This record gives sequence, structure tokens and C-alpha cells, in this order.
Amino acid sequence: MASGSFILWLHGLGDSGPANEPIKSLFTSPQFANTRWSFPSAPSQPVTCNYGALMPSWFDIHEIPVTANSPVDESSLLKAVQSVHSMIDKELAAGIDPKNVFLCGFSQGGALTLASGLLYPKTLGGGAVFSGWVPFNSSSIIERITPEAKRTPILWSHGIADGTVLFEAGQAGPPFLQHVGMNCEFKAYPGLEHSLNSQELQHLESWIKSRLQSSS
Repeated sequence: MASGSFILWLHGLGDSGPANEPIKSLFTSPQFANTRWSFPSAPSQPVTCNYGALMPSWFDIHEIPVTANSPVDESSLLKAVQSVHSMIDKELAAGIDPKNVFLCGFSQGGALTLASGLLYPKTLGGGAVFSGWVPFNSSSIIERITPEAKRTPILWSHGIADGTVLFEAGQAGPPFLQHVGMNCEFKAYPGLEHSLNSQELQHLESWIKSRLQSSS
């Protein structure tokens, strides 16, 4: 049995952590008996693509739909990454093995999952990106990705019918990761719009389960 694991779920723009908590009820395998879940809520801040309206947002987004070539806001992204890193640090200080830490996120939360996993100095259990995108492109950030971080596995799931974060924005993920020197499992879901479905979450459960480290 695993000696304890941590799953962090990062919600999308305008959403809240508690609204996503039902996700954990799908993780019924005994391997998740010692899993601590966290569903934080993003702070309220002005969002450029919504004409500066205040809403729960991890970092600024300049345009929607998000395409493969949308502009990125790296300074607000890096601030959000820092807060995710401090959540991970807290779990490791409590004795959780970094390889039993899994970051997951939808849409804006998926983009933040990717950036937080890539910029964390240690190898984590994995990062799962749902309907997300690559939220940075400057070489100065790419140079900060450690050899340990490059060993963190990434699962990327995206609906082909997504009209909010276009499928092309998701498709740009694997080549970007390959360029960085990382592996990615990419799963396309025909007919799926900008949302999560039960197939994706079932796959996430088995994907995490196969990567949990036991305490033996």
C-alpha cells in the first residue's frame, strides 16, 4: 500500500475549488484510501479577455478562445506557480514522497498544472492537463526546467470539439514537451467540448494508480 499521496486539483477560470470536489468520489480504488485531496479556489482578479471583470482566476488570460498562438502573461503565471509550489512543499514537509504528488487541472487550471509541474525542482508523480494549453514560451522560463522535473510524467486530455481552448492549443503541448525533453501521453476525445467527461476521469484514476509508489 502507498504510504500516503496528495492530489491537487486546479479549477478553470471563474470556477471554485469546492465545486470540483465531487471528482474525488470517482477514485474508489483502495489505493486512494490514504490520499489527501486539495481543491483550492483561485483569488478574484481582473481578467483581460473578460474586459477586466473580476473573477476567480489563477493568472491573466488575454484572449478567448485560446489558440496555439495566443499571447501569454508570464509574470502573473509565475506568481500562481509559486503558490502551487508552496502547497506542494507543505505536503513534502509532512512526509509525502514527491513521486506520490499529482497535479491535475482543467482549462486555466490545466495550464497552471503544466507550468507548476515543469518548474518544480523535483520529479513528481505526474501532471494531468485537461483542456489546457502551454502558458509560457520564453527561453528564460524553459531554461529553469530541471533534469528532475523533466522526468515528471504528463497526461494531456483534450476534447476535439473544444471551442474555448481550441484543440490546436492542446495539440501544441506534446511537441513543446518533446522539445523540452519530456514525455507526454496525449488523449483526444472526439465530440467533447470544453468540459470533462467520465471517460477522462476514469483514465486519470488508472493513470495515477499505476504511478503510486508503495511504502515497502
